[in-house]
Amino acid sequence: MTQRQLDPDKIDVILATDCGSTTTKAILIEKVDGHYRQTHRGEAPTTVEEPVADVTVGVTNAATEVGELASRRLVDENGEIIRPARGNEGCDIYISTSSAGGGLQILVTGVVEEMSAASAKRAALGAGAIVLDVISSNDRRRPHEQIQRIRELRPDMVVMAGGTDGGTKKHVVKIAELVAPAKPRPRFGGKYRMPVIYAGNQEAAALVANTFDESVTLSVVENVRPTLERENLEPARDCIHDLFLEHVMAHAPGYNRLMEWTDAPIMPTPGAVGNILRQIAERNGINAVGVDIGGATTDVFSVFDGVFNRTVSANLGMSYSISNVCAEAGMPSVLRWVHLDMDERELRNRVKNKMIRPTTIPQTLEALVFEQAVSREALRLAYLQHKEFATTLKGVQQQRTVGDTFSQLSSGQSIVNNMTLNLLVASGGVLSHAPRMEQTAAMMIDAFEPEGFTELAKDSIFMMPHLGVLAQVHPQAALEVFERDCLIYLGTCIAAKGRGRAGRPCFRYEIEGPSLREQGEMPVGEMKLFPLGPEDRARVKIEPRRGFDVGAGSGRPLEKEVRGGTVGLILDTRGRPLILPDDRSECRQAVATWTQTLGLYDS
Repeated sequence: MTQRQLDPDKIDVILATDCGSTTTKAILIEKVDGHYRQTHRGEAPTTVEEPVADVTVGVTNAATEVGELASRRLVDENGEIIRPARGNEGCDIYISTSSAGGGLQILVTGVVEEMSAASAKRAALGAGAIVLDVISSNDRRRPHEQIQRIRELRPDMVVMAGGTDGGTKKHVVKIAELVAPAKPRPRFGGKYRMPVIYAGNQEAAALVANTFDESVTLSVVENVRPTLERENLEPARDCIHDLFLEHVMAHAPGYNRLMEWTDAPIMPTPGAVGNILRQIAERNGINAVGVDIGGATTDVFSVFDGVFNRTVSANLGMSYSISNVCAEAGMPSVLRWVHLDMDERELRNRVKNKMIRPTTIPQTLEALVFEQAVSREALRLAYLQHKEFATTLKGVQQQRTVGDTFSQLSSGQSIVNNMTLNLLVASGGVLSHAPRMEQTAAMMIDAFEPEGFTELAKDSIFMMPHLGVLAQVHPQAALEVFERDCLIYLGTCIAAKGRGRAGRPCFRYEIEGPSLREQGEMPVGEMKLFPLGPEDRARVKIEPRRGFDVGAGSGRPLEKEVRGGTVGLILDTRGRPLILPDDRSECRQAVATWTQTLGLYDS
């Protein structure tokens, strides 16, 4: 990769691309009146596969389209990105992310699945990887089954963990003795040695190295779990990024040339998305959750109290994996979000058609309502998986009270707390391209069940990957574009935690804003929408009844300033956890009422 000295004050034109599995997306960021703004975007088919087998062709095609829209020549006659900018041609820096060719795929191993292996998995997911499998001494497979599984997989690299520093070495070496004879083969280019990262007990590193022959390239980094009470994921994450460039990208078609063009290391797309979410949460001192729902997978990112987590639900998506969603959730769970009369047999045929033709979009109201019902279940299940993974460290001896004596949850509790969640960000086709912003907001509220005061936003054109890698070289530009052009704020949701009988009082509210003054009381089981524009703010005071909590404790009032958006201010007294009526007709009537209140499908 070409390393140039970059002076942030002299960067006025930025070109960024994201090489996806099917589409390469390019955006142009320019300094306008002293502020960085995203000005133009373009896209072209990704060309990493045959017959082209050169990722740079798709990149130059997308860059050329952006250049034509911006009346700026970005690609020269040799098909290369022009740098630096001069007049109406070129850019000052060029950066890229990639998930082409299936993204970064990693095999994780550890001694104990819930401890060292879980820490290694968190490091791999945080680096933007898809974890193919986790091999551990307690995963209930016999050694020959584990070796066979390792042979079947074609990972880009292996991440090994195990043991605390200074602890036992025997079990760590035993895991290495499973990997070494299996001789895992890389996905791209059979002529290079498989990268293996060892991030376990440092005193066992030499013994682990002795188990491998010249068929692997071993990198030893600091232990991901140096003690039971502490995780240390950054060294492993950094090493994964480095090896991703040196080995994986270097052997993928055309990436050598692309790496010579970029002014920052190419990042895996999910790693870049996580990076910008972490930066925003850190800068604003907030807790944030982001989701990217695709055709085959759903990625969930979270930052709570500075701790970042990412999960990939590989079986939950809106086209290729739509049948998995319906099977895992159950068709009755999907249908509870549908307010129209639909035939279940016809819906099952609709699911099969979506799998056969994954790029189709809904053409009728019924098809749209059903697809958005499926999305609610996909998001709900993905978030449940994320909560189970984003936990405090398991195996830690914690001080217990008398009340905890019989509890099995003394460690490994989820750090995801919807009551302290400040910002919920949506991206992915079904959320980003919903015909109405109200539909996006409703899907997010129903699936994630935010509690208390939560801002809702969506990624306008899936710009977060570009900004995540830009944040590595120019944080100011990345944060400015994120706030001004990337996020579309939908508004704020205020929801009460607690359960009560429908119709009984839930809370009183007082809203005071420049153009909005409202007060009243809401019973359990309702939703209300108040217009509050993207530039507007209002003071809202909520006085919950006993048994309900909006952030200050059961029955305690709370007053906050809230932000408006394209949808507005939503008050939700349906209760948390959100439980819909069991009776089908009663459920349909309730959903129809909420749908009408939010104006989801009004003609």
